[in-house]
Amino acid sequence: MSTIAPSTEKAFDDSTLEKIAYNSIKSIPTREQNDQYRLGYHLWQWLSEKQGTLEQAVKNSGSRILISDQETIAIIKQELQKSGINL
Repeated sequence: MSTIAPSTEKAFDDSTLEKIAYNSIKSIPTREQNDQYRLGYHLWQWLSEKQGTLEQAVKNSGSRILISDQETIAIIKQELQKSGINL
C-alpha cells in the first residue's frame, strides 16, 4: 500500500490582514497553542470589521493569556504599528 504525499500549503502573503493579525500575537504567551489561534482570529476579525475596540477583541477571544490584558494590548499595538497599521 502506498501513501500519497500531503498537499502543499500556500502561506498568506506577509501584507495580508490575516498574516498581520496572526504575526502580531506570536510573542504573546498563552496556555495552549489554540489560545493563540483564537486570539489571532479575534484580532483579524476586529481589524477587518473595524467594530468595537482592541480591548474588547482581546476579552472576547476567551484566550487564556499568561500576561495581563494591558501587556497583551501593548504588544499587539506595537506589532501592528511595525506592520504599518496605525491605530
